[in-house]
Amino acid sequence: MLALKEKFLDVMEYVGSVLILLWQVLLNLRGLYRKFGFFIEQIHSQGVKSISIVIFTSVFMGMVTAYQAYYQGQNYMPDVYIGMAVTKALFIELGPLIVGLVIAGRVASSIAAELGTMKVTEQIDALEALAINPIEHLVVPRVFAGIIVLPILTIIAEFTGIIGGWMLSVYSLNISHAVFWRGVRLDYIPITLYGGLIKSMTFGLTLTLMGCFYGLRAKGGAEGVGEATTKAVISSTILILFLDYVVSRLVFD
Repeated sequence: MLALKEKFLDVMEYVGSVLILLWQVLLNLRGLYRKFGFFIEQIHSQGVKSISIVIFTSVFMGMVTAYQAYYQGQNYMPDVYIGMAVTKALFIELGPLIVGLVIAGRVASSIAAELGTMKVTEQIDALEALAINPIEHLVVPRVFAGIIVLPILTIIAEFTGIIGGWMLSVYSLNISHAVFWRGVRLDYIPITLYGGLIKSMTFGLTLTLMGCFYGLRAKGGAEGVGEATTKAVISSTILILFLDYVVSRLVFD
């Protein structure tokens, strides 16, 4: 019973610490314009450098989705529904989720490693000694870059995923161009696109916040930085999957 109580208190302390960091980010948002150059650097680091892996992943994601739709519906589902299945799956679920998980592995780990190294080498302490707010200087630009970058990467992933599904459908499944693209437009409603973008903004906030949170708490030299990086990726992945369910219920119900 005592161990259970201690575990519960540890969870509450963890949640409270994350919420405090989020609140500090919101309080220091007004200082973002002073770090605009670094903000642009973060957009380049998180977004531009991730485009290639997003495109590569999403093309095959679209191909797999098209093939699975064809395999599950062969002999009784019209071919026009292949394009619709690919589009809806990418817009509602696969696009934002896969991008979130891929970027969590790349960006959350990178942020945790950068800030963790600064923490264990006392560079963050030096900033505080110079009266420079580390939250405003280091965290805010990274977090809001993630909020902007993830929806853009999601749109790229959805577009390239549809292209991947179209390539497989036309050149492997013998579905005509016209039939596939008519399916893409079939039963389209704006909420399928907007809901996925809302998810991606939430995922962007989550993975950058987790990277900053564990980076700022790193201790113990190189081993501590490695541990912080691992925890940032694992926490980001779990929270993205949890928030995927929560946002889906809020948006699509």
